[in-house]
Amino acid sequence: LKKRGVEDIMIACIDGLKGFPEAVEAVFPKTRVQLCVVHQIRASMRYVPDRDKKAVMEDMKPIYKANNEEQGNQRLLAFEEKWAKKYPLTCKSWLDNWLNLSSFFE
Repeated sequence: LKKRGVEDIMIACIDGLKGFPEAVEAVFPKTRVQLCVVHQIRASMRYVPDRDKKAVMEDMKPIYKANNEEQGNQRLLAFEEKWAKKYPLTCKSWLDNWLNLSSFFE
């Protein structure tokens, strides 16, 4: 992108490819990285069996539909409180990626 004349990127929405956020930030250090919420949902739902997918997805919606980062974080913590014992990897995925999932709130 830099070689093609791009001088700055305000926000880069990425799909979760390993190393991509670091590559973007190395060339465009002021760029905010936003993980694609759809990719995050799909990736985290692979730990949830079909019988609970609908309920878990319904409880995820308030996280990414929040009005601001603080509200989103509170909703994420409520989601974790409800589902962490049953689906710890799903919750861990959201918690570990929260910094890059919450960029669009800025």
